[in-house]
Amino acid sequence: MLAHKLAKHSRSFSEGEFVKDCMVETASILCPDNKSQFEKISLSRRTVTRRVEVIDKDLSDKLLKRAADFTYFSIALDESTDIKDTAQLLIFIRGITDEFEIVEEFLAMESMRGTTRGCDLYECVSGCLERYNLPWTKLLNVTTDGSPNLTGKNVGLLRRIQDRVKDDNPNSHLIFLHCIIHQESLCKSVLQLDHVTKTVVKLVNLIRARGLNHRQFIQLLEESGAEHTDVLYHSSVRWLSLGKVLHRVWELKGEIVTFLGNVGKADEFTELQDLDWMCDFAFGVDVLSHLNDLNVKLQGKNAFVHELYSHVTTFKAKLILFSRHMSNKCFTHFPTLATLDVPPRHTDRYSTTLTHLHNEFNRRFSDFEKIEPELELVSTPFSFDSEKAPPDVQLELIDIQCDLTLKEKFSTSTLDSFYGSLNETQFPNLRRHARMMLVLFGSTYVCEQTFSVMNYNKSRYRSRLTDEHLSSVLRIATSHMTPDFDDLAKGGDRLHCSH
Repeated sequence: MLAHKLAKHSRSFSEGEFVKDCMVETASILCPDNKSQFEKISLSRRTVTRRVEVIDKDLSDKLLKRAADFTYFSIALDESTDIKDTAQLLIFIRGITDEFEIVEEFLAMESMRGTTRGCDLYECVSGCLERYNLPWTKLLNVTTDGSPNLTGKNVGLLRRIQDRVKDDNPNSHLIFLHCIIHQESLCKSVLQLDHVTKTVVKLVNLIRARGLNHRQFIQLLEESGAEHTDVLYHSSVRWLSLGKVLHRVWELKGEIVTFLGNVGKADEFTELQDLDWMCDFAFGVDVLSHLNDLNVKLQGKNAFVHELYSHVTTFKAKLILFSRHMSNKCFTHFPTLATLDVPPRHTDRYSTTLTHLHNEFNRRFSDFEKIEPELELVSTPFSFDSEKAPPDVQLELIDIQCDLTLKEKFSTSTLDSFYGSLNETQFPNLRRHARMMLVLFGSTYVCEQTFSVMNYNKSRYRSRLTDEHLSSVLRIATSHMTPDFDDLAKGGDRLHCSH
């Protein structure tokens, strides 16, 4: 259990000895008569390592048993490099059983020290599915971050997976989705705020890059009683970073102007006195704030695709409203911009920009639009037009819409529990459609989050951590399953040997 906790919280294996020292010292004070029992506990680095390996094997075996019951499954893929420049491909699986039990777990980490072409990635994915006895015929969906080696039309991973699935079942139809969070983030490019972000980043770097400037600025904030105590760095790989940086600089713009005057740098940032630039800055603060709110709603594990896409659809409707309000010079939803005297030429341009952003959302989320009717059928069966439903579920849909008891149950149950409660004999096709939609991955959020865990574990202080042990740590850190500690403890004396 202690080895499990060390791995679960990304602690070094060698910290087991420190934990033991703390336990022995505590025992000597609280229960000195039992101190010898604590001294017998083996928590050396090698012992903890072996126990982590055994826990990883136990969790992997549990997943293997669960996978045998999957009716359908989906995988989410993403690839990144660790601190030793080894390409690591993370594979997560979401499976659903006939009883609508949904399992979302870390499937594997595949290490690649050579090329990362589509064929290389395919070999990794294929080998992983074979190890877990997962048939290609049950694969329903693959979700990626949209990188070329994953999505190439001719030789990319997705094309190879599609060809492999059709070999087993020519009538199969795989659903390929581009991570909804990545697409939302890419939509920002149409805002054309580079002239704002470059100046703001340059300003933040001036303040924080040199120790003296940073200390003087912090002192200025303390003396002026500012709400914030510092400015934030911008990181292009963090989804919410840019909006937060712009918002913080805007709130501290008065103190920043004073600081620039004190250090003789005011001439380098004349934009802060330019009304046109300040209007663009304020517009950027507000629109990125709305995008950040959407981004937060799209994050999280175990989210159904219809829920994620509903947030995007709602935001697209808001963009139409924003554009119309902007053309009428109404700044109700742009409070930062409302503090300035905005010239009419800017409101017209901002209205056009918001329209372009709306069009970009429509373009990028076309893969989700293709399955929108099926998502709507499963998420709102009682209001869905039965004539627009697939022929095989039309009669079942009419039956369910006329059943007041089921309608009441739907309003008080989660989707998976509701469809799981339907009679298999009476609603076989509707249950099948529900399983297909509920098992989809809408984003690669679980992969991105696990990359953060990977970078924390395999850092410059633990750069010699092997790929096998890194994979074990990632499985333990992300798994929702609990190891059977009693059985593992009975697994033999090898777990209890000391060094």
